[in-house]
Amino acid sequence: MLERPKRKNPVLRTRLPTLPPAARSRIALGLTAAAALGRFELQQCRDCGTVQYPPREACQKCLSIRLDWKPQPQDGELLSDTVLHHSNDLFFRERLPWRLGLVKLDCGPTVVAHLHERVARPPGKVVVAAKLDRAGQAVLVALPSGLPPQESNMAEDRQLREFTCDPKFRKVLITDGKTATGQALVKALAAAGADLIWVGHSEPWKKFAGFDELKALPQVTLLPLDVTDSKNVREVAAEIGGKVDILVNNAEYHRAYGIGNRSGVDTARAEMDVNYFGLLRLAQEFGPAMRGRGADGLASATAWVNLLSIYALANFPPHGTFSASKAAAHSLSQCLRAEMRPAGVRVINVFPGPLDDEWNQLLPPPKVAPAALASAVVKALREGVEDLYPGDVAQEWLARWRDNPKALEKELST
Repeated sequence: MLERPKRKNPVLRTRLPTLPPAARSRIALGLTAAAALGRFELQQCRDCGTVQYPPREACQKCLSIRLDWKPQPQDGELLSDTVLHHSNDLFFRERLPWRLGLVKLDCGPTVVAHLHERVARPPGKVVVAAKLDRAGQAVLVALPSGLPPQESNMAEDRQLREFTCDPKFRKVLITDGKTATGQALVKALAAAGADLIWVGHSEPWKKFAGFDELKALPQVTLLPLDVTDSKNVREVAAEIGGKVDILVNNAEYHRAYGIGNRSGVDTARAEMDVNYFGLLRLAQEFGPAMRGRGADGLASATAWVNLLSIYALANFPPHGTFSASKAAAHSLSQCLRAEMRPAGVRVINVFPGPLDDEWNQLLPPPKVAPAALASAVVKALREGVEDLYPGDVAQEWLARWRDNPKALEKELST
């Protein structure tokens, strides 16, 4: 059972974060790429069909080099288990004892996996998933077979909690509560058990729609936060930066049209000021504090969520300058991810399709409803993924972009 974290003793020295071994071959990063999207994929030979693990340069059966990463059935049988009581690695030495098991997958390979505490002694059926550890690399986790998701939640397990960013009992900052998306995020995180939710709003002199409903939630504290104001961001970070466990940056400025349909640079500058420079200001002020709390155990900083757009992958000319600002924010968030990784703080980038809001009114459905986006973010936090593509449009764009980026560019420009 997940316990409420104890308050940090300010007298004790601050522990420095440790990470599990992160060295992987380039081939093995295919497993990490799938796990970052919440998928379980293994190498499969295109010639003989053999599924293999661990990843190799050639097929172990026919020596073909034509290997593809493909989704595989996740069921398997636990053959044996053991409990690690000693380790020379600093990360595991601080977290002993650690339970591991040998699992024979129904699709063929036999793998070593971390075991959920509810997995019974062997033999027995399990479900294997690929998850990202604190170093951002894929590891295999065996979960109980047949249990409802809420009963096999990784956050409820002492050792598997390292692979999740579950918002339960966490303190969360949401940078913009004025929008329908921001309010949906607040409600979803409150329902997920967040202990305290700070909600920013950039115009404190004006009561926005939904203000009273948010204020009535017992977990919510409203505070003035304007991501375009460096002084304001610095003051808010000085006040609460050392307490934030999860930061959700959903502040954005979105206008339609591209380059030729609008004169001047004022709108494009405003988009960059919020979407790109806003993220930069937040990262500069909140990033150091969150990195410094990466080793606080149950009360540690755990995740940073950026609301980007599927338009960040390939420019959508009808929303051209907005797409450019999100592409810039995407690049910046990759830098942020690299800087936060040594502390074990996960950076989650969300690439939704067009949202059901005022700036996408002329786009045909399907569109992403704010509540659906919020639910997807909570699910991503619980499952510990790195990249999230909510909505049918985002999934289609992603598939086309991975297949042929130039073709997608040409299709969008016609």
